[in-house]
Order: sequence, then structure tokens, then C-alpha cells
Amino acid sequence: MFKGSFTALITPFRGGKVDEPAYRELVARQIAAGTHGLVPCGTTGESPTLSHEEHMRVTEICIEVAARKVPVIAGTGSNATDEAIMLQRHAKKAGADAGLVVTPYYNKPAQAGLIAHYRAIADAVDLPIVIYNIPGRSVIDMTVATMTELAKHPNIVGVKDATADLARPLRTRLACGADFCQLSGEDATAVPFLAQGGVGCISVTSNIAPKECADLHNAWMKGDMKEVTRLNDLLMPVHDAMFCESSPGPVKYAAEVLGLCSGELRLPLVPIAAASRKKVEDALKGAGLLN
Repeated sequence: MFKGSFTALITPFRGGKVDEPAYRELVARQIAAGTHGLVPCGTTGESPTLSHEEHMRVTEICIEVAARKVPVIAGTGSNATDEAIMLQRHAKKAGADAGLVVTPYYNKPAQAGLIAHYRAIADAVDLPIVIYNIPGRSVIDMTVATMTELAKHPNIVGVKDATADLARPLRTRLACGADFCQLSGEDATAVPFLAQGGVGCISVTSNIAPKECADLHNAWMKGDMKEVTRLNDLLMPVHDAMFCESSPGPVKYAAEVLGLCSGELRLPLVPIAAASRKKVEDALKGAGLLN
């Protein structure tokens, strides 16, 4: 089972191209800081604006640098089932531990369509699937009943839950069983998500605070609630700042301020506003991440 702090990695760009050296350094920094797992080519990695070739290359670099030290859940989702199967096949060939498959956006399939979509991918590629349920971006919401049906497939092993519905992980655990891996997709509610049956978080904040995020999950696993509370309080203003505008705008600006990589985005995303930049800087300083 995947558990702990997984980083939804940003994809650094320079001059319009993927900055491979900076990306390698980012991945290495995550592992050195104690991050429990990595997620390339998700929403935070600007996957909608990566070409297929870039998408595959970014996944390959992450797996290569990770070198089996931590698991890699590669973003492989699409609103076209055949494309998702293609990306899932590539992730398996590249050596990923699982694929993160988002609910099909824009198409708005019914729940029966979701079941058919995920089963088709799971049948086509023998690689674990983590469902990515994010109604705020995909418009559709996978119900607990649908997830329970999909959990019967041996290749469908868990969910990244970005609903911010804190009753959901408990209902899902009761319906799907404790072995169905539930990862929060929402930094600010990760701790109560753990309390309701979750086992980890796929985090935006951990791009810039990998040690603090990993330490929080380590403390949770040890039952050290005093340390969990301390770190949760420390990180909450950072979580808020990372979502003061559409992600990954704020986290990329934070990465630039910290000297990790360029904050360059791809259209239609643009640099965050001056007020948002100040909010990010203040949050970094408040958490002791920026002098």
C-alpha cells in the first residue's frame, strides 16, 4: 500500500522547454528530504500542456532518478480511454509502480461510463491504478458505490481523493475495505483525512516543504499527535498560499523564490499577481522556508 507524503511534482520549464537538469535536481531533493513517493505528470506537473513525448520523458526521468528508492505513481489519465491506456502502458514499461488516472474531464461520463473507462484501462495494462477523483477540475464526481465496484478489479488499488469531503474517506473505507489505498489530494485537510481512514497525501506543498510534509506523516504513523499538530499548524498558511491562485502558479513561484527552478508556466496559465506573490513569500517566511 502507498502511504505517507507523495509529492505531486511540478514540471520546470526554461525557454518553453522542459528543464531536465532542474527536474532531476527537484526529484533528488525530494528523496533526500524523506518524501515517501513521487507523482510526475499530474495537474501540478501541467500535464494538459505537455506533449506525449514530453509527458513520457518527464515520467522516465522521475523513475530513473528515484531508482526504486521511493515508489512512483505516474500520471496517466486522459478523457480519451485509448490515450489513457497508451500512457498507462508507457508507465509500466518505464518502471512506474502505479498510474494515477483522473476521472475523464469535459466528456462528463455517467457512473456506468466511469466503470467502463477504468475497467478498460485495468484490463489492458497489468499495472496498479490509483483513481484520481477531483470534481473541481473534472466536473464529475465518482460515487462511493462506483468506486466500490471498481475496487473489485485487482489492478485498481486506491484513490487520490480531492473532493475535500471529509466524510468520504470513512465511507470509502467501510465500503471498499482498509486495503483500498486512500490518499488525500487536498493539503489543507490531509490530517483529518488520515483520521477518517486515509493513509497519505499527494501534496502540492511538499514540492517546497518536502521534509516538513514527510515529517508530519512520519509523526502520524508513530502516533505523535503533538508533532502532527505542530507541523500542521506550521504548514497551514503555506497550504493556503499554494492555492491562492490556480495551481501550479503559486507553487512554481515559490520554487523560483527558493532557487529550485524557474517559475515559468505554459499558457493558458500566467504568472501570479503581485498580491499573490506577497502572500506566497510571507507564507514561506512564516514557515521558516525562506530567510
